[in-house]
Amino acid sequence: MNHKTKKRFQEFTFILPALIMFSIFVAYPFLQGFPISFTKWDGMSPGKTFVGMSNYLRIFKDGNVINATKNTLVFTAVTMVGSNLLGLLFALMISRVSKLNNVLRTCIFVPYCLSLVLSSYIWRYVYSDVFYDIFGVPSPLGSTTWVMLGLAVISVWRDAGYCMVVYIAAIQGVSTDYYEAADLEGATGWQKFKDITFPMIAPAVTTNFTLLLAWGMKVFDYPMAATAGGPGRASETVAMLIYNNLFTYFRAGYGQAIAVVFTIAIFAVSTIVSRTLRAREVEI
Repeated sequence: MNHKTKKRFQEFTFILPALIMFSIFVAYPFLQGFPISFTKWDGMSPGKTFVGMSNYLRIFKDGNVINATKNTLVFTAVTMVGSNLLGLLFALMISRVSKLNNVLRTCIFVPYCLSLVLSSYIWRYVYSDVFYDIFGVPSPLGSTTWVMLGLAVISVWRDAGYCMVVYIAAIQGVSTDYYEAADLEGATGWQKFKDITFPMIAPAVTTNFTLLLAWGMKVFDYPMAATAGGPGRASETVAMLIYNNLFTYFRAGYGQAIAVVFTIAIFAVSTIVSRTLRAREVEI
């Protein structure tokens, strides 16, 4: 075994435990449920009726699927952009090492340590009892127009701290020599950010955007805990729609078909976004 092969084998052993766990708890259940998507089944009775591609054809005509997809995309876009912008802003402000900055980092990161369900309950209270009492603004969670934006704010509040930590690590890895040279050339703060900081932290941008995209597209906890999909299905996401079909409406075959299409869509979109951003890294 040559050195290169030995090194690759050692690298593979590091990911082997995660690969085994993924295979057992994600890949195998997904493949096991794939045949169910071609059946009409309530999820409990022993008999399944084979219906071919009818479940898949129904997806593209179902208004509930269209509504859930729209809600999911709105949530994903807002939380992905909002979390990254706030995280980057915080990182630029407190990236230097100091006692005060350490305290600020901790305070900003703490919300990410809370569970998604607890975060939803906290903000449901804030919207209904704090904002309304102080500003007289009704809770967005009760509005069919603003409910997804209200849920996205919860996600931004929680995930901005995570993005901040990634960006701080990337910023601290940029050599100060670049900034010293820029100072000698009389570069402004914006020019240093545009021409030095942002290009050098491009891999961190790719990582954060890809992760937030995947998290946003499969969101379930926020709408389930804060609104239960209401009002009037205005906050029902694709993940909630799958859950409802499987466990509430007892349409396991149809729910599984949506899950298959949804999983493929997440994989495809995440791959495209990741490759596009990585190609952009090279251009920068």
